[in-house]
Amino acid sequence: MSEPAVRTNRSLWRHVDFMKLWTGETVSQLGTQVTQLALPLAAILVLKASAFQVGLLAALEFLPFILFGLPAGVWVDRLRRRPVLIAGDVLRVLTLGSIPVAYKLGTLHIGQLYAVAFLTGIGTVFFDVAYQSYLPALVERDQLVDGNAKLEMSRSAAQLGGPALGGFLVQLFKAPVAIAADAVSYVWSAAFIVFIRRPEPPIDTRGADGKHPKMRSEIAEGWRYVWRHALLRPIAFCTATANLFGQMIFALFVLFAVRSLHLKAGQIGLLFSLGSVGALIGAMVVRRSAERLGVGSAIIGSIFVSSLAALLIPATPRSLALPMLLTAQFFFGFGAVIYNSNQVGLRQAITPARMQGRMNATMRFMVWGTIPIGSFVGGILGNTIGIRTTMWIGAIGGLLAVVPPLLSPVRRLERIPALPEESVGEALAAGHDGLLVDHAPEV
Repeated sequence: MSEPAVRTNRSLWRHVDFMKLWTGETVSQLGTQVTQLALPLAAILVLKASAFQVGLLAALEFLPFILFGLPAGVWVDRLRRRPVLIAGDVLRVLTLGSIPVAYKLGTLHIGQLYAVAFLTGIGTVFFDVAYQSYLPALVERDQLVDGNAKLEMSRSAAQLGGPALGGFLVQLFKAPVAIAADAVSYVWSAAFIVFIRRPEPPIDTRGADGKHPKMRSEIAEGWRYVWRHALLRPIAFCTATANLFGQMIFALFVLFAVRSLHLKAGQIGLLFSLGSVGALIGAMVVRRSAERLGVGSAIIGSIFVSSLAALLIPATPRSLALPMLLTAQFFFGFGAVIYNSNQVGLRQAITPARMQGRMNATMRFMVWGTIPIGSFVGGILGNTIGIRTTMWIGAIGGLLAVVPPLLSPVRRLERIPALPEESVGEALAAGHDGLLVDHAPEV
């Protein structure tokens, strides 16, 4: 039976480099929340975009995860992760900063919004893969769940204040100008990452001949590792299903709020902010949920809560718009934060350092690759069968997300299993308890 990790009880509040990463990411998340509201509002209010155009805009933002996600994992495993994080921030500063400039010049076009969404998505691909791969090099293994919980708390706090700030800025200065706040936030994020001083352990991914294997073989190794893993594969299917159907809802959410429920930009921003109280509370109880319920039960229970909450969105009548959507946002955020903190911490802890980039890239490819599909399908269906009907399809389909982990060894997982001592290659060839599907983990 796998031995539990030794607890160090060292507080991350006194971890200087983690605090720099956390502070930079908190500021960046605040700006991101502004743009997530301001970008579709720029298309809807300034450029009078249709449901299809709004869905396409959301799809293009996540399309890079399909096109570049797997190669990004190889590069992240070959390079130092901190410079990749900085480069991702710089790219997003330049692309988002072009929107308020074009608006002031009177040249803003839907095509530019498409281009910005796509290029910003490329920066996010490399940043996210490097970010999740960098954290295990920054904190100790037993601190990963706590670290992810704190980062999710920042995301929740940003969701609490960001949309309200975004709605206020949109009403005061128009949506394109509000996006400038996000561009500035990425400058802050890059600056804090620059000042991290903890050296990143060298990771040699070269073969016996001293050369890097071909990218195709490295991608294949990462894919096999995730696909054959008893814990990673069901988590990938769970998250991919939730994102596919969930994005059919959220790609049209702002359009639904504006045109079907007749909410104003400020009300929508306030709705997002107050609804995110659930996410903030979820971030505060992440560790307790894993300790009391077990890691597996916390993962399964939290994704089920989020899926049930999504059913309230298409059921919302105009007369009860704010209370019902607030309830949906509260429970969706509560479940999503607990789910993400536990499953991401589990993924990081059970993956060797030399595979972190490719594992995260493969997972991102599988779970975020369904997002542009959901956005695109949602846009088409919204134009043909109606926005509310499309949201019902997404909400009901999202309930299927709980099935993969429920029927897998994740259901029996009480704690994070120990990392196998042998190499990834040996493990893939021979199998290992806690690693491959062929041998279920002992928990």
